[in-house]
Amino acid sequence: MGYKIAVVGATGNVGREMLSILDERAFPADEVVALASERSIGREVSFGEDRTLKVRNLSEFDFTGTDIVLSSPGGRVSAEHSPRAAAAGAVVIDNTSHFRMEPDVPLIVPEINPDALARYAKRNIIANPNCSTIQLVMALKPLHDLAGIERVVVATYQSTSGAGKEPMDELFAQTRGIYVNEPVVKHQKAFTKQIAFNVIPHVDSFMDDGATREEWKMVVETKKILDPDIRISATCVRVPTFIGHGEAVHLEFARPVSVAEARAALKAMPGVTVVDHRADEGYVTPAECAGEDAVFVSRIRKDPTVENGLALWVVADNLRKGAALNTVQIAELLIESHLKQKAA
Repeated sequence: MGYKIAVVGATGNVGREMLSILDERAFPADEVVALASERSIGREVSFGEDRTLKVRNLSEFDFTGTDIVLSSPGGRVSAEHSPRAAAAGAVVIDNTSHFRMEPDVPLIVPEINPDALARYAKRNIIANPNCSTIQLVMALKPLHDLAGIERVVVATYQSTSGAGKEPMDELFAQTRGIYVNEPVVKHQKAFTKQIAFNVIPHVDSFMDDGATREEWKMVVETKKILDPDIRISATCVRVPTFIGHGEAVHLEFARPVSVAEARAALKAMPGVTVVDHRADEGYVTPAECAGEDAVFVSRIRKDPTVENGLALWVVADNLRKGAALNTVQIAELLIESHLKQKAA
């Protein structure tokens, strides 16, 4: 049995990646509909190597008969249209932050908490976590199962694609402009400060306690997905790369953990690839993880400054496992665990 799938935000970075991954994984779809805002009506988007879809108007689309909606249009748009699609009988897998912390909406990483998916029917909405959270919890899960993580300190190195296409364009324009002596301000719209040849410790808006919303998301989402008792401190930084997020992670455990134990646990984790050689090129960088599905872990070592401490380096393609791939994997799990049973 094939399913009718709607991709909301089909012209954005994540929407285009969703369409690509649906084709790559031979997702069981009889029909795929590309939806976006009114200004994108009639545009063509690629669906696989040799197919294109014409974009239709999200605001006017009738979701009746649609089985699954993969949604990544931005929080405000999702707040309006995801409940509308759910009310029409579709199951919405939402990639925005709008629904993530609502208690009756499951927040899913399929390799980590697949059982939580059973709660989707309360709202017909499933939330996809933040990109930086997904790769973090993929690395934390096997280590938490091994020895009980008590505290996490993480600093992120987040690419411009995590903020959308315009920020990527701004990085490109600023970089080119600097070489021809153009003022940076000419190309400064997406970021609060120069992004080319710089790093910006400011991802999303500031909160009253001095943290940014991106840092808050990493804390509360990790607790919801993995364990509410883990203590987490995050500093999120935008860096001048196009695709791929890096994270420097420091952990404290309930008991001593050797590097060998940690490496073995990470190697056994589905979706995680360990590349950890104490030599030149013995680690993975964001540029190398672009286009890859795995979360890569490198630089596994003792942290001697705390009791039972380890440090590691985690990178992943933020558009794939950090967004589109995880969304499609949730849809696959939904079909296998729930929708097939309904169809039968």
